Amino acid sequence: MPKNHHQRTLIYNESDLTGMWSEILEEFADSPSQAKVARFLLENGFGVNDDGKVVANGVEIPATHIAHTIGSDRRVVDATARRVLSNPALAAVFRNLRSTPDLSRVGRSLGLSVITVIPRNAQEKGIVGAVVRAIVDHDLGIRQIFVNDPYFSEEPRLVIIVDGTPPAVLYEELRSLPMVQQLII
Repeated sequence: MPKNHHQRTLIYNESDLTGMWSEILEEFADSPSQAKVARFLLENGFGVNDDGKVVANGVEIPATHIAHTIGSDRRVVDATARRVLSNPALAAVFRNLRSTPDLSRVGRSLGLSVITVIPRNAQEKGIVGAVVRAIVDHDLGIRQIFVNDPYFSEEPRLVIIVDGTPPAVLYEELRSLPMVQQLII
């Protein structure tokens, strides 16, 4: 690792998460426990504020709660947050992370349907587009889409919440897409 690694500045566009993930892996290569914390923060949209505290949309989350959840120690969580802020590229990412409500767990209670697609290869292009086209072709309103990035998630998936109950033929069409390994409804 270069001596001046904290002085690098990386700029990421929306499609270049590999650069960001590489930067995170490099920064935390010497500390698997801190890498675990950083990954947990990213997966959950938790940021780090200017005071070095973990936050969800500006609301502070005690380090002890995070540590307990991931089987770590609060000092590791605090050290990870401080380390994130010491790296300008990572600080720019983690200061701007936001959590988003996930309707997939409450969709049915709201009269919505949840469609989960497990891809054959999550890095293949066009998965989201093909699934969305099939849904739109059936004149269904899409309320929410979540895609787990293959760089951050061990089990990447596409979750789409739609209005009402889709026709059975839609499920058949989705299952027949070459990039779909499994469909969960």
